[in-house]
Amino acid sequence: MNWAHIHLMINHFPVIGVIFGFLLLVAAMAKKSEELKKVSLGIFIIMALIAIPVYLTGEPAEEMVEDLAGVSESIIEQHEEMALISLIAVILLGVTATVGLFFFRHSVTIPGWFVVIILILSIIAGGLIGKTANLGGQIRHSEIRKDFQLSISDAKIQKRSEKERHDE
Repeated sequence: MNWAHIHLMINHFPVIGVIFGFLLLVAAMAKKSEELKKVSLGIFIIMALIAIPVYLTGEPAEEMVEDLAGVSESIIEQHEEMALISLIAVILLGVTATVGLFFFRHSVTIPGWFVVIILILSIIAGGLIGKTANLGGQIRHSEIRKDFQLSISDAKIQKRSEKERHDE
């Protein structure tokens, strides 16, 4: 296992976790469940903590792949810049959730204005993380890039491998 592998394994947690926390918060609002609201805040805190090693493993992962054929330096740079913005957004979400859990720990309900702030922050953080993940995917998956075009030789190889799989 290497840094690129570790980065790829753990980077999915904040992406999915923030979405899950958002959906849980929406469900908590619909059910008027204070317990679920607090659980969603806890999920945001955990995702902020996980986002830190995801970001820190990015640089060593970059060093492993930057010289590989087909890897675009500009996409790596875009991914790296967006990753920092996403990290800041997720940490802001996590810190806000921590503050909320601390200040409202003895309250029967979490104020609606605070839940709305968390909801907005989770949408922003989730969108930024999604954009970061998409850029990260483009580093090694040229087929999801805007400028992707399958060359004639690539198409022949792809057809041949599809035929071989079909023949098996």
